[in-house]
Amino acid sequence: MAIDLTKNAALAEQLIAGTKKHFPTTGSLVFGGATYTPAQIEASLQTLIDLRAAVDAAKATAKAKVAAEKTQSTPARTLMAAFEAFVKVTFGNAPDVLADFGLTPKKVPTPLTPQEKVVATAKRAATRAARHTMGKVQKKAVKGTITTIVTPPPTTAPTTPVVATPPTTVSKTV
Repeated sequence: MAIDLTKNAALAEQLIAGTKKHFPTTGSLVFGGATYTPAQIEASLQTLIDLRAAVDAAKATAKAKVAAEKTQSTPARTLMAAFEAFVKVTFGNAPDVLADFGLTPKKVPTPLTPQEKVVATAKRAATRAARHTMGKVQKKAVKGTITTIVTPPPTTAPTTPVVATPPTTVSKTV
């Protein structure tokens, strides 16, 4: 069960107000196996309130500092990246000089052995075959052929009687 410290501070404020209202002239209170004066209770509860206020203030300050860092660090990071690139271009792959700047030289890829080259070529061919990958020229060479034509079944239209009218012939004599 999580303790809500903000609620604790609010409750502490209410308990102090209640103590001042209902125990203003009481000399001591006995509870929890000990004897306390109202002033001791109020002081202890005020400690909770003060601690919560300090935490809230610290959170606000930290939030403001993080926001300031985000806005002010962007130009510095840009400068740092440009300077890093400048140093790498200037000193190339000199590991001792780059180490002085906290940088490492660019890793040179190790060449493949003849056996690794054969394996890589076989993997590329298998991948192209599995994915049916083709180049531009291969795609142009692909022509489709129709092996079977599937015609959709005729739709049944509602049957309505069709009345045929006989053709009329008109003869004209001239």
